[in-house]
Amino acid sequence: MMHTRNRLIAGAAAAALMTAGAMRAPEVKESNDDILKDMKKTVEGFMTAHEEFKSANDQRLKEIEKKGVADPTTLEKIAKIEKDLAKGEELSAKFLKLQEEQKAAKDQAEETDKLIAKLEAKLSRPGAGNAEEKAAVLKKKVNDWGRAVVMAHTLGIPNLSADQQKVLADVAAEHKSLAITPDTAGGYLAPTEYVLEIIKAITLSSPARSLVRVRQTSMKAIQIPKRTGQFAARRVTEQGPKTETTGLVYGLEELPAPEGYALIDISNQMLEDSAFDMEAELRDEATEQFAVKEGQEFVTGTGIGEMEGILTNGSVAETVSGTAANIADADGQANGLLTLKYAIKSGYARNATWIMNRTTMGAVRKLKDGQKNYIWMPGIQNGQPNTIDGDPYAEFPDMPNEGAGLYPIAYGDFRRAYTMVDRIVMEMLRDPYTQATGGNIRFIFRKRWGGKVVLAEAIRKLKCST
Repeated sequence: MMHTRNRLIAGAAAAALMTAGAMRAPEVKESNDDILKDMKKTVEGFMTAHEEFKSANDQRLKEIEKKGVADPTTLEKIAKIEKDLAKGEELSAKFLKLQEEQKAAKDQAEETDKLIAKLEAKLSRPGAGNAEEKAAVLKKKVNDWGRAVVMAHTLGIPNLSADQQKVLADVAAEHKSLAITPDTAGGYLAPTEYVLEIIKAITLSSPARSLVRVRQTSMKAIQIPKRTGQFAARRVTEQGPKTETTGLVYGLEELPAPEGYALIDISNQMLEDSAFDMEAELRDEATEQFAVKEGQEFVTGTGIGEMEGILTNGSVAETVSGTAANIADADGQANGLLTLKYAIKSGYARNATWIMNRTTMGAVRKLKDGQKNYIWMPGIQNGQPNTIDGDPYAEFPDMPNEGAGLYPIAYGDFRRAYTMVDRIVMEMLRDPYTQATGGNIRFIFRKRWGGKVVLAEAIRKLKCST
């Protein structure tokens, strides 16, 4: 009976192992279809949420028009829907790139490996015998121990039989057996699993480099000729005199590449004993922080020893929103944004992009044009990015929020308006000497880059002001 049961258990486990291994290939093969189904379902939910948002926001506007204030229930409903819409921003990017296909296949393979490992561990674990037999042995041992305890209490341990004394001794020995706690009793032999992955919060940075023109140089700066004035064509009579049409003027834009750096000291022993490749880890951190600095300077840089910001350049024109506190007009419409859009030349508008932070995106989503149509439209159902009045937009965490006198939104052809220059992309200097007496090694990361507005008329900024 016992041998039959053991064979059944082993056979079932082996079958499970074979099934798990066989399932991997079909599941990976079918992962693409599963992703598409899930994404289609999510897209449908996103579009439904968008329609619900429009309906709820229309109700909010009616309540404000009728009562002067929106009902708290309506505001709560809108806030709840906005959470679903916010997820659509991430889904839009994932949908366009389709990177989930590779990730899903990899994850499925890893889960299958874990399942197989667990089953193999169970099969190789000692003591997987007949449960009924174990229960009987344990019952007899408890009964013998109980009798021995009673007899020891009445007669004393020295007067017990050898078998009863052995039972009491065995129980006492088991009580002193190895355990996880305290450490000295065996805890050191039961280590925890150390995961080779560092938990990191997301570091926000503005993706300026993806929108502007970037040039490489081996010199300290670059110079770009620029036309600063034009002549005007004239009419003349049949035999009338022709005079020079003056006004054609050229200038020179110079973009220096000042230096930025990051300096980190790390002990020799940390480099030797760490479970991670600390040099690679520091390199990743430096790359990330340079990107943060670059995005911040693109928006608000002074241009002195650093990049020039689009909001600090005095030549970038502005459009006022019509309301001192936010981007909406007094009637809640998007007239300010639309005025901003059509204030730049058509040639720039063809390749224009809106930039703003995530909070401002939520405010834009509530705005309508003069025909009561929402200017924010989801494009994910057609495999396109979401748009604001037909133009793409990018999230720039460094752009300010709505507020009196602030510039929460910019719009234009940033590739023509802004140029960045890279002298040294990023280099790492490993200095084992400066901190040698302290047992440290110094890592210096340096980068030389710059940027400035070269064609201010190609972009425009929105100012919250009356």
